[in-house]
Amino acid sequence: MKPVIFGLSGDALTDDERAFFRYAEPAGYILFRRNVTDKAQLRALTEDLRALHGRDDLLIMIDQEGGRVARMQPPVWPAFPPGSVFDALYDVAPASAIVAARANAQAIALTLRECGINVDALPLLDVRQPGASEIMGDRTLGAEPLRVAALGRAVLEGLKQGGVVGIVKHMPGHGRAMVDTHHDLPLVDASEADLETDIAPFRSLNWAPMGMTAHIVYEAWDRNLPASLSPTVIANIIRDRIGFDGLLMSDDLDMKALHGDIPSLAAGVVAAGCDIALNCWGRMEEMIGIAGLLPDISMESRTRLDRAMATIADVGVDAAEPLGDLIARRDKLLALA
Repeated sequence: MKPVIFGLSGDALTDDERAFFRYAEPAGYILFRRNVTDKAQLRALTEDLRALHGRDDLLIMIDQEGGRVARMQPPVWPAFPPGSVFDALYDVAPASAIVAARANAQAIALTLRECGINVDALPLLDVRQPGASEIMGDRTLGAEPLRVAALGRAVLEGLKQGGVVGIVKHMPGHGRAMVDTHHDLPLVDASEADLETDIAPFRSLNWAPMGMTAHIVYEAWDRNLPASLSPTVIANIIRDRIGFDGLLMSDDLDMKALHGDIPSLAAGVVAAGCDIALNCWGRMEEMIGIAGLLPDISMESRTRLDRAMATIADVGVDAAEPLGDLIARRDKLLALA
């Protein structure tokens, strides 16, 4: 198995993809809007991927946050709100906000699990800071670390109740980035003391099964390398100070915050300490290059992967609360704000 998650080019496997994926055996796959048409198509695609590898617990993930980050959209699937609505409700009724966030996450999970998706890139534990890039904006759960952690815990719980593994992101914190990592590399010059605010929610939820790094340079920790490529940040901050021992994946390697060819970046994030490199775009030339440069997944990383997927192995989604009831409860609580 190679320590990489690959994207797909379309809504069904091509013959070339089928042959390459069987040979390369990536750790998992990530899906985007180009891979999604309707429930029957999506279920067929995820079943095809599992059959290809003979792994019922194959990691198949998506970025379904709600709001502007939603790969599965109406009218086929419900529209889900962004994280900021739960932050607003927390101002009025903290306990209700937690219940609403949990119900919303469970509803998301049920829509994913129905189509064979078992991992979601949620929750964001990034603590929002004044003046930061709007790439976070309404996606965040707030500007106060305890609140972000409380709502983030509810999201992880709701996803698990719906049979889906959550990913805490973006470690060690994206809230201070003044530019969008899709287009440029942010440099965060906050002091080590100030950065304690950023890592606090991740420390509170360091038991999360999966995490995702940030493509950001934190000058207090490593002046030269973004977190995803920094052995110092991964070892000293994410693994040691935060205490995270779950499966750690990079953010998408194709983002313009990183410089270099994609295969070399994949090898770089794994060498730096990420368990998994995330390559989203399904470009065959890049994927072949990645498979050629990456070593086989380490025993430690494979253990983390198996442990993360095992957290949902016994979840009985057939007995779960109906989707409509979860959405109704969420909306009734959100109306309080």
